[in-house]
Amino acid sequence: MTNEHGEAIQLHDGLLRVRAPNPSPMTYSGTNSYIVGKETLAIIDPGPVLTEHRDALQRAIAGRPVSHVIVTHSHLDHAPLAPQIGADLNAPVVAFGKSEAGRSSVMKDLAARGFAGGGEGVDTDFAPDVCVPDGTLIEGDGWQFEVIHTPGHMGNHICLAWDDIVFTGDLVMGWASSLVSPPDGDLTDFMASCERLLARNARVLHAGHGELIGDPTDRLKWLISHRQMRSDMIMTALHSQPKTIDELTAEIYIDVSPNLRAAAARNVFAHLIDLTGRHLVRPLGELHENAQFTRK
Repeated sequence: MTNEHGEAIQLHDGLLRVRAPNPSPMTYSGTNSYIVGKETLAIIDPGPVLTEHRDALQRAIAGRPVSHVIVTHSHLDHAPLAPQIGADLNAPVVAFGKSEAGRSSVMKDLAARGFAGGGEGVDTDFAPDVCVPDGTLIEGDGWQFEVIHTPGHMGNHICLAWDDIVFTGDLVMGWASSLVSPPDGDLTDFMASCERLLARNARVLHAGHGELIGDPTDRLKWLISHRQMRSDMIMTALHSQPKTIDELTAEIYIDVSPNLRAAAARNVFAHLIDLTGRHLVRPLGELHENAQFTRK
C-alpha cells in the first residue's frame, strides 16, 4: 500500500493522481483524485473536505485552467470537496445526478420506508451543476470522456472511459471488493455494471482507492465470481431453516474484523435483495433488514 499523500504522481502522459490523506478500513490508503490534461484540465473525484488535500490539488494544477470537476458518485470520501474546488477554479461540477439519482425501484421503495444507507456515508447535499446521463461525451482540451452509468455501489455512480483507460470510482478496485449497501448500493445493478465494463476490454482501470488495475478482465471476472460465491453461500446457509441477516453474516463472514461487521451485514442484505428479485429466496413478511429469509 502506497500512501503518497499530497504528492502528484504521474501515471500516464496527461494523467496525475493525488491521494487524499483519509486512510481507513473503507478507503484503504485514501481517496484517489485524478487530474487529466496538459493545458486545460479535468479533475475526477476531488474527495473529502480536507484543507491539505485541497492545497495539494492546487499545487498539482499549478495555475492551469480547469474546465470540469467530475464526481463518479456522491459518497463522503469522493464528493464534498467538489463545490469548493469548483468555486476556486470557476469550473462546473459534473455528475450523473444527486445522491438519490439512479436508484432501482426496489431501492426507492426501501428508501421511502426510511431505510438509510451505511458504510462510507452519503453526501446528502450533493447537487451537480451539470448532470450527465449514460453515453454523454465530456470533452476538454485534448481529452474526451465517455460517461458509463454503472450503478451498484451507488445509484448515481459513473465510470469514465478515456480511450482504453477507464476510471472506475468505487465500482472496481484492486484491493477489495466494493461495498454494496442498500438502498444506495444494489447488487443486481452491481453485477450488470461489472458485466458491462467487462465487455469494454479496457487496458487499464484507475480506481477510487488503491493502485491501478493492470488486468481489468481478470479483476472483473473475480468480482463477478466472488459475488456469485457469496450468493451460493447464502443459499446453502438457508437450506435447513429461515435466518436473519445477522445470523447469515455471522455464519458467512467468519473472519471479518468487528469494525467491518456492519458493512458485511449490508452486503448480505444486498445479496438477499438480489436473490429475492430472482425468486430464489423470500422474506418472511415485508422486505427489510430485520426480516427472516427463507429459500423459495
